[in-house]
Amino acid sequence: MNKVVLVTGANSGIGLALCERLLSSQDAGGLHLCLACRNTRRAQAARAALLGVRPSAQITLLHIDTSSISSVLGAARELRLRFTRLDYVYLNAGIMPNPQFDFKAFFKGLFSSNIITMFSTGEGILTQKGGVTPDGLQEVFATNHFGHFLLIRELEPLLCQAGRTSQLIWTSSSNARRSAFSLEDVQHRRGREPYSSSKYASDLLSLALNTHYNKQGLYSSVICPGFVMTNLTYGILPSFPAFLWTLLIPLLWLIRVFTNTFTLTAYNGAEALFWIFLQKPERLDPRAKYQSLTSVLGHNYTQPQRMDVDLDTSEALYDELLQLEREIGRKQISS
Repeated sequence: MNKVVLVTGANSGIGLALCERLLSSQDAGGLHLCLACRNTRRAQAARAALLGVRPSAQITLLHIDTSSISSVLGAARELRLRFTRLDYVYLNAGIMPNPQFDFKAFFKGLFSSNIITMFSTGEGILTQKGGVTPDGLQEVFATNHFGHFLLIRELEPLLCQAGRTSQLIWTSSSNARRSAFSLEDVQHRRGREPYSSSKYASDLLSLALNTHYNKQGLYSSVICPGFVMTNLTYGILPSFPAFLWTLLIPLLWLIRVFTNTFTLTAYNGAEALFWIFLQKPERLDPRAKYQSLTSVLGHNYTQPQRMDVDLDTSEALYDELLQLEREIGRKQISS
């Protein structure tokens, strides 16, 4: 039976690059690829592009908006009707709305010992203003984190089956920092770094999921794509002319001399996502973030880095999410 691979946020960027790499692999003939996307038109275009390269591929579409509770629940119901199991779920969809770039901090960082970290993670130079969803959740938290958690919970019958293993793979970020996250404010209502907070929360959640689900054959891993030029990256400076981004490319390539985290292209950034597809999940380190790296000569490889997470905090977050799930369930019943 074909392996079923679900990818959220699959219509562009790293998600689409991952799909391209999966379909070019030796196992492509035994895959059923499900593109789970918010924008139906772009999802259809992505499917057509993939089929243009591999006409015989099994590729289906699923509409899902991870910021919407009803959309997540509806998508989960549809998946339970379509499939008897899921082998891989790539939790890749994410947003960074209204990024604010601190030019003063940027130019100060250019002449400090923190320059490489600043370029690699955006630390100190990026903040965001998150909105609120119709469900009353913080938009970034819902899209990047809670929507995926709820999807996992709803798909347990497809993911946890006797005698077989399934994998969850989170697209995290080097911008995921403990300092941006608080258990007292898991939705990051009061802070200015909702993206960083949501990604760190996913790092924590992955550890908790392994604690609770490994015995049922479900394993969770985290990857970091490195610094990739995608629509999300371009959104950091929305008024920045396209030709200036083109002029910056040589500088970004030069920075690769000092850090291998500048993967730059979506194909390179998907390296760790594809690498995990080829591994036995029980052999992966649940406390590691698997990083996509590109050498100065353009060689792609994956390397684990210890995550700044601890079991107590991950369990506390897991309990908070379960409580929020119960509250959502009560609202669904009452409405």
